[in-house]
Amino acid sequence: MFLHGVGDGDPGGLWKKTLERTLDRLGYPDLADVDVVAPKYAHALRGMDDEFPLPGVQIKQLVREDAKQNRRDFEQRMGAIEFRLGRHDRGNGYPGGDAALGAAVGLAPFKQARNYLENPLIRAGVLTRVIEKLPRSGRLVIIGHSLGSVIASDLLRRLPVGLEVAGMATIGSPLANGKFDVDKLRESLDEPPSNLAWWVNIWNVADPVAAHRGVSSVFPWIVDLSIKSKKAGAAAHAAVDYLSDDVVGAAIGYALFGSQSKEIAKVEKGLDVALDEAERLALVALRYAHLIGLELEGDLRDRYNGALRSVQASAIHDIRSRNQSDDRPIPSEVARLAFDYADPRETVPQPHAASPIPKSEAIALLVVLATENLLRPYDISVPRGKRQAALQQLTIEMDLGSKFGEDVFEASKRAHEVLSGGDVNWIKWGALGAGAAAIIVATGGLALAAAPGLVGAAIVTSALASFGPGGMIGGLLTAGTLVTAGGGGIAFGLASSATNAQTLEAVVERRLTAAILRDLQSQVPDPEVWKVLTAIEMELRREHEKLDEFSDLASPTLKELKRKIEVVERALKYLSEHDLDPILEGEDLL
Repeated sequence: MFLHGVGDGDPGGLWKKTLERTLDRLGYPDLADVDVVAPKYAHALRGMDDEFPLPGVQIKQLVREDAKQNRRDFEQRMGAIEFRLGRHDRGNGYPGGDAALGAAVGLAPFKQARNYLENPLIRAGVLTRVIEKLPRSGRLVIIGHSLGSVIASDLLRRLPVGLEVAGMATIGSPLANGKFDVDKLRESLDEPPSNLAWWVNIWNVADPVAAHRGVSSVFPWIVDLSIKSKKAGAAAHAAVDYLSDDVVGAAIGYALFGSQSKEIAKVEKGLDVALDEAERLALVALRYAHLIGLELEGDLRDRYNGALRSVQASAIHDIRSRNQSDDRPIPSEVARLAFDYADPRETVPQPHAASPIPKSEAIALLVVLATENLLRPYDISVPRGKRQAALQQLTIEMDLGSKFGEDVFEASKRAHEVLSGGDVNWIKWGALGAGAAAIIVATGGLALAAAPGLVGAAIVTSALASFGPGGMIGGLLTAGTLVTAGGGGIAFGLASSATNAQTLEAVVERRLTAAILRDLQSQVPDPEVWKVLTAIEMELRREHEKLDEFSDLASPTLKELKRKIEVVERALKYLSEHDLDPILEGEDLL
């Protein structure tokens, strides 16, 4: 259904011809087999003799658990749509844009809009005429242009109960302006209606009615997408200008016809090529994440698996994009994990069981997996026992035995107790975050020359360029480097004022965890741990001495440095007391 704005209602159907050309260009079918409804109500907007009662609300607001579940399901669908169509962009608005649009409503060309907003009889007549054109059940896709977007949103909860809105796209919408809050529309749509699958709003940068912003400032549960046409002014606001854009066409095409098979075919055809470090890490991390999901129940399981669905789609998409830019084939093990994220009914494929790995290589990898947030940017607290049980299953698959998985968590617990001084809330799980990226930046990336272990500096530098430090893959690669990196680069990075104490604490805890795990597993201690920690301590003391001479006694910077020094001292003391420090040359061994 196409709902027009002010004017003559496009009696020639130019909107439809334009949309069909766009769909054809994108590889979608035309509208020949689609029932198209385009109600004409221009005359009704000017004033009418017939009187109709306002159509009643048919879709009732959900409450309690039903409302919560509806919102969660809706957010998942919206995340899938954003993943498919582009990043949410609400815009910042033009200075004075609201006032200009509000004033324009009072002008003669906008009389039809003013009538709909201010005359209850006209509004009731328009809504009634639209509903009369619709079937009582089935799936409906709505396109609302300009005032038509206001009518569309006003209509949502008044539709027949048997009619499911499979998707709604509003274009050139003025809904963000307070003048268009007809009959407290914002309040009645404070939550997505249960009959609405998804809603995207597309605004044109040059459209004066959109005023350089979307409508998520009013309805925060929708996704705003921006486009930029070559036209300006009234031409940029025209429905045909919007409908000729690929983003608008893709949204409507997906709502009408679903996924194009060629989109998935590109991903599914993987080759039997060896995994590189980033791909291997991603698959092991996703395997562990799925094992955690199997341990959960109820609401926690639903939220966790919903987040994991998004993270897996993003991870595979990132690998695919990186490989295409590097002209590298997609390994079959990666390709098989792709799925149509925009289809909420499609099952998320699980990674195969993890491959065997030597203990010496597993230590840094499993410490990182056990202590990092695999679902970033989502924050979901999972009980320690559930994560440990999943890690034990993972270490069984790796031919390491369940004791190895148990020891990872025991080592983490001991390291935490040593460094925290008894404060159980001292370090938050997954606390590296953006602080780790600051270390990379401070050292130029290449300074983090990794010791034998999880990754090398070149891998991390490349990964940050390809994946960024914020996502799962880039974040885990960065964390892995901070657990294994040697040399003065990491000491300088952690001592730098650009790195806060919390980040240093998180890095040192993971270093100490790895050292304790090696001891629990009867592995030879890694001398690099002691060397790095002593180098960090020296850098911190140098910095403290330099600043202490002239700074205030209560200087926050000095307090931060003291906090860092205390943490490193505790770690070194533990290593020394448990004979995990390296034997110095010439030391009496008797």
